[in-house]
Amino acid sequence: MSARLQQAWLRRGPLAALLWPVSQLYATLTGLRRLAYRTGCKRSERLPVPVLVVGNVVVGGAGKTPTVIALLRHLRARGWTPGVISRGYGREGDGCLEITPDSSSREAGDEPLLIARATGAPMVVGRRRAEAGRLLLARHPEVDLVICDDGMQHWALARDLTVVVFDERGTGNGWLLPAGLLREPWPARPWGDGAGELLVLRTARPGVELPPLLPARPGGSVHAARRELAAEAVDARGLRCTLAELALAEGVETGALAGIAQPQRFFEMLRARGLAPQQELALPDHADGPALLATLLAGHRPGRRWFCTEKDAVKLFPLLSGQPELAVWAVPLVQTPEAAFWNEFDRALERARERLSSRHGRQTP
Repeated sequence: MSARLQQAWLRRGPLAALLWPVSQLYATLTGLRRLAYRTGCKRSERLPVPVLVVGNVVVGGAGKTPTVIALLRHLRARGWTPGVISRGYGREGDGCLEITPDSSSREAGDEPLLIARATGAPMVVGRRRAEAGRLLLARHPEVDLVICDDGMQHWALARDLTVVVFDERGTGNGWLLPAGLLREPWPARPWGDGAGELLVLRTARPGVELPPLLPARPGGSVHAARRELAAEAVDARGLRCTLAELALAEGVETGALAGIAQPQRFFEMLRARGLAPQQELALPDHADGPALLATLLAGHRPGRRWFCTEKDAVKLFPLLSGQPELAVWAVPLVQTPEAAFWNEFDRALERARERLSSRHGRQTP
């Protein structure tokens, strides 16, 4: 059914039309929630440093995690000291918890742990993002900017800048859930007092032609980001090898495993890198480590080499110590925004810092 819905969300066909009345109920509930914040019945909390939200308005993986990683690296190069807060989807518990690269996926969630290990940035997970932000700043007073991972619809936290990420699907058929991809109408209004700004980043694999996408505001622009697999992979012991070398190994069968929102995209990118897995195993998004391992063991044949995503590896690799027959390589996803995006991003962030300084009557770090 999930695959059928994914296809239905791309056009206004019979299944989408059947679900359209339900989407109007969803639209009403979303509108009432937004109205509650606008009228003050619900309030957004502001942190004392700029808050950058990275999110999307569509369901399924659109590229938020590699975007957060790219933003963290860019901000550090520009002299900022950023930290990250996240819901930590799929983890055990809802309370606030500081995450380190040594944390487990069960306590951190797979995507936050991937970000922490890829960047080493200070990170706190928690269902209440404002509370997570306060803990982050208390533990790390050097942090002068907070990135809120996957917080587009989390209006309880005020933000100064929003980066909305789309993939090749764009807005699909343009309808709200469950008749379409959208979590909220698009174009979406920036959220928070002072409105802030909203930038659009669209990720795509090389050579993929994208349908048009409306900008976030009149006169606004949509920026592109190149999304592809890295040139090398890493195994559970930390050994690295280029994909070219792995692809040239004669007489070695290969398989691919992915527990992400759109597993087929990973398999297609492997083929684009010269790998042609004899078997492709797709699991639901955020599948846990035991489910990944059980699926891998069920599909394994002696001598077969496996490839998985980094998101799966943070859950799977800790379980491989007792499985010496399994050779599994994680392939990182690399996302490279165009130069025009970084130029607009830096200008928008500087304006956000000035607005925050004006509100507080002082200069932010």
